[in-house]
Amino acid sequence: MNWDETGPDTGELTDERFHDRLVDGGADGEDTAVEAALRPKDLGEFIGQEKVREQLDLVLKAALARGATADHVLLSGAPGLGKTTLSMIIAAEMNAPIRITSGPAIQHAGDLAAILSSLQEGEVLFLDEIHRMSRPAEEMLYMAMEDFRVDVIVGKGPGATAIPLELPPFTLVGATTRAGLLPPPLRDRFGFTAHMEFYAPTELERVVHRSAGLLDVAIDTDGAAEIAGRSRGTPRIANRLLRRVRDYAQVKAEGRIDREIAAAALRVYEVDERGLDRLDRGVLEALLKLFGGGPVGLSTLAVAVGEERETVEEVAEPFLVREGLLARTPRGRVATPAAWAHLGLVPPQHTAKGQQGLFGA
Repeated sequence: MNWDETGPDTGELTDERFHDRLVDGGADGEDTAVEAALRPKDLGEFIGQEKVREQLDLVLKAALARGATADHVLLSGAPGLGKTTLSMIIAAEMNAPIRITSGPAIQHAGDLAAILSSLQEGEVLFLDEIHRMSRPAEEMLYMAMEDFRVDVIVGKGPGATAIPLELPPFTLVGATTRAGLLPPPLRDRFGFTAHMEFYAPTELERVVHRSAGLLDVAIDTDGAAEIAGRSRGTPRIANRLLRRVRDYAQVKAEGRIDREIAAAALRVYEVDERGLDRLDRGVLEALLKLFGGGPVGLSTLAVAVGEERETVEEVAEPFLVREGLLARTPRGRVATPAAWAHLGLVPPQHTAKGQQGLFGA
């Protein structure tokens, strides 16, 4: 299988504040290197996403039986859930090479034409963050996906000529963290669309045990459960936490990980039992202690925690909302009763009464 030696350009935010957190779902340089060794090689090894695996298995086996290339596949979901891994598995199951690129890397139609014209028959083209591709390239992709043909424009102005270029049949695997940004004409050209869900703790325990075996790390069931419970439903975060706990265990516990060692290690790295880190807790503490649980505007909250507005909105808030610790309302951000309970605080009487209408008695 031919893999791009430089690895995928994920096209995700590159500001360091988005990728210096253990509980961030994006991949950094270390993750990319380690994931290559930990990635499952076929659908049988892939843990979780049961419905997606079952449906994809049917799509691929039917294509093989027909002797045809597989339909184009669109994978959506949060970072770290296995979209890149599934694209590589698709190529492996189809016995085809894979080409890896990303939406931000394709800024001109000519960039896409160069990639498409060099594809081999049956090859898998993985296009990460496909929603960030430029509009001219996107329009060229429509024809390439549907008719396996592109029109290359030669010249400029009135003398420009469109030269049709036939393409060999190929399978496009698009991945996106924001499926709603894909235009309907592009989305409709995918024969199979799947949404990747967050993982259950029991599934993440299996991920941790599998990765520990590959990394030659001794871990018991309780230790794996402790790591899984703090991993935000994301395998990439589980693997990252495992590596940090491994480091702690090698220094403090002769390399063996149990629940006590895992909990102690993650306290050092400031990841609590629900997966919140320093930034998450800082947002909650400011909301509760400074603003009585809200409502408070996003900009004011960001100033209170000493972070940019975008950091709070795009990095901390999604998980806090998903965990039911914070709510977005027309008047501003509001802490839920679960947030007060998680930090061991008692809401003021007026706050508790004011929030009954929002969250129930």
